[in-house]
Amino acid sequence: MELLTIGAFARASRLSPKALRLYDELELLRPARVDPDTGYRYYAVEQLGQARLVAWLRRLGMPLARIRAVCALDAAGAAREIRAYWARVEAETAARRDLAAFLVDQLTDQSRRDHAIMLELRHCAQSDRGLVRPANQDTVYAGRRLLAVADGFGPAGAPASSAAVRALRYLDEAEELPADGVLTVLEDAVRSAGAAVCEAAGGTNEAGTTLTALLWTGAKLALVHIGDCRAYLLRDGELCRITQDHRVEPESLLLLKALAGGADPVPDVRLQEVREGDRYLLCSDGLTEAVPEARIRQALGASPAPGEAVAALITAANEAGGPDNVSCVVADVVATAA
Repeated sequence: MELLTIGAFARASRLSPKALRLYDELELLRPARVDPDTGYRYYAVEQLGQARLVAWLRRLGMPLARIRAVCALDAAGAAREIRAYWARVEAETAARRDLAAFLVDQLTDQSRRDHAIMLELRHCAQSDRGLVRPANQDTVYAGRRLLAVADGFGPAGAPASSAAVRALRYLDEAEELPADGVLTVLEDAVRSAGAAVCEAAGGTNEAGTTLTALLWTGAKLALVHIGDCRAYLLRDGELCRITQDHRVEPESLLLLKALAGGADPVPDVRLQEVREGDRYLLCSDGLTEAVPEARIRQALGASPAPGEAVAALITAANEAGGPDNVSCVVADVVATAA
């Protein structure tokens, strides 16, 4: 077995001697031999592969505890774990990016609206059991300010989704919302929703719900999102998804985040600038798993009124086999008299 000094091994692996000593103490990367008299560390050439993997994972920002778990897996398992880690990083980075953009916008005051033009939402919401599932575990809501879709799962999925939406409904009845603190208000509401879901699910992780909601402030829409329901914006004929699915992998049905009986997950929150003529869609995955986005855009663009768009989308999902419950909220931003 060919041995390298700690200095030579550090240069070959691109890890500093200080890092190698730390990884030895943490039992993440132990030396092949330690001199009993001097305490000097020696590493085998065969350890370079693992050392380089550790170095790359540190460059990704992966915590040491998770690196230890990855290094204990075979190649296929390690690849899955890295993919799942990076999906979570991207989702969290997107949420922080949106928050940073909002703060820059607020502090520089570059997007002051023309308050002579008053805007309001006109909307329609509908939920359908579909053609396969024995019961409907989705919950939808559309009120004066609040639009919401929740997709329950597990034996108490329907009570869980209903509890989550019900916990947010007080926002629809509030006399006034704080323009500079609405995201904090939404986060607090989701924490209350999480507690309500935990109670409805009996405190277990066997049942829970996703939750995606938009809250109208009078000039902007505040978004809160957790799970794999989706929010879309149709603007000038172009359809843009404004949420990211919180799934372990893009094609997986396993969720990274949901409201259930475990620890409270952190939702994505952001403020969405609106324009007259915008059309928003909130939907459960019973629509998006059955109907391609091109067909969704066509239905949204071809329907003059929100109610017609909702009916067209649910019909499209059922014509595709209706494999799941399908729920839609469509809302138009329209001008009203000042």
